Amino acid sequence: MKHISKLYLIIIFIALLGLSFSVLFFAKESHNDKLQELSRYIVDDFQKGLAYEKADLLSFSLALSEDGALKNALTSENEQDGYEILSGIAKRFKEYTHIKSLRLQVLDNDFFIFAQSWGNASAGLPMWWFRDDLKKLKYDKRPKVGMETGRRLTFKATIPIRNGKEYIGYLEVIKFVDEFSKKLHQEGIELFALMDRKYLEHASLMKDFPFLNEYVIANKNFNKKLKFKADFIDWEVLKNIGYYYREKILYLLEPMYNGEQQEIGKYLMVLPPESVMQYKKRYQDNSSFTRLNDADLYRVVKLWEHPSGSYRTTKDKNLIEWLPKLHQEDKISLEKEAKAMLNTYSKDELIDIIIESEHKNKKIGRIE
Repeated sequence: MKHISKLYLIIIFIALLGLSFSVLFFAKESHNDKLQELSRYIVDDFQKGLAYEKADLLSFSLALSEDGALKNALTSENEQDGYEILSGIAKRFKEYTHIKSLRLQVLDNDFFIFAQSWGNASAGLPMWWFRDDLKKLKYDKRPKVGMETGRRLTFKATIPIRNGKEYIGYLEVIKFVDEFSKKLHQEGIELFALMDRKYLEHASLMKDFPFLNEYVIANKNFNKKLKFKADFIDWEVLKNIGYYYREKILYLLEPMYNGEQQEIGKYLMVLPPESVMQYKKRYQDNSSFTRLNDADLYRVVKLWEHPSGSYRTTKDKNLIEWLPKLHQEDKISLEKEAKAMLNTYSKDELIDIIIESEHKNKKIGRIE
C-alpha cells in the first residue's frame, strides 16, 4: 500500500509539474500574442499618420505649383524674384499654419537650382549629381512625395510646374522629420528616423549625425536616454519579428521607403512603460495621434475615401481648398483660375460641392 501511495504521489507531482509548465508556457504565448496585437495596432496608427504627412505635403505643393508670380519669375529667369517669392510664402506659412519646418525650392528643367526659400547663394548649382530620384522625372512628369535622401533625409514633394501645356521646371516642398517626430512624442511615441549609412556619401549635412545600429539617426530631437537602451537590444530579433519588449519598453521597427518605394532605412518607434500602458487602454479606440485637429482629420478621411470628392479632379479640389489659406498676394492669379474652372461646372455639380462643404462643417462641429 505504501508503495502504491508513493507511486500516486509521484504521478500527481509529475502531473502538477507538467500543468505548471503548461500554464507558464500558455501565459507566455498569450503575452506574446497580446504584444503582437498591440504592436500591429500602433504600427497601423503610425502608417496612417505617415500617409497623412505625405498627402498633406503633396496637396500643399500642388496648390503652390500654380502660383502665377512664381511661373513668371521662372520663365523670365529672374532668380532674385524667385527667391523673394519663395521666402515670402515660406515665412507666411510658418507664421500662420501648422507647417513650421517648411523649405521651398524651384529647379529648372535640367535640374539646376533656380531659387530656394532659405537663400539664393546656391542658384545655378546642379542637383542631379546627388539626387538619383530626379532622373525619372525627366520622362515621368507625375508628382511624387516621400522620404528622400540628399544632403539631409527629409519629407519631400516634387511637382512639375506647367505654364499652359509647357513644362518649365519643378517645385519641391521640404519638411524635416523632426516635425513628425514631435507629433508622435506628444502621443507617447519616441521616433528614431534611421537612414541607411550608404546614403551618407551625398548627405553632406548629416556627416556628424549619431548612429544607431548600422543606421544614421536623421531627426535631431530623438530621446537620448532611450537611444542608449536601444543600443543594447537584440536587433536581429527586432528585425525578424518587427517588435521587441524589454524592461517594459516596447520597440517597433518599420521599413522606410522613398518616393520610388525603395527601402532607404527604418522607422524605430520606442514606447516607454507608461506609453505602453496608455496604448493598451486605448486599444479599442480609433486612431489617436492622427487627430491633429478637426479639419485635418476630415481631410485625411476624405482623401482616402474619394481623392477628388465632388470635384472633377484632385487638382480642382486642391485649388479651391488651399485658396483661403494663401496670402492675398498669392491668391490673385489663382482666384482667376478658380473662377474660370468653376464656370465649366454644371449646376448639379456645384450643388454637390456646396452640400459636401456643408457636410464638412457639420462633421467638424461634432469631432472631439
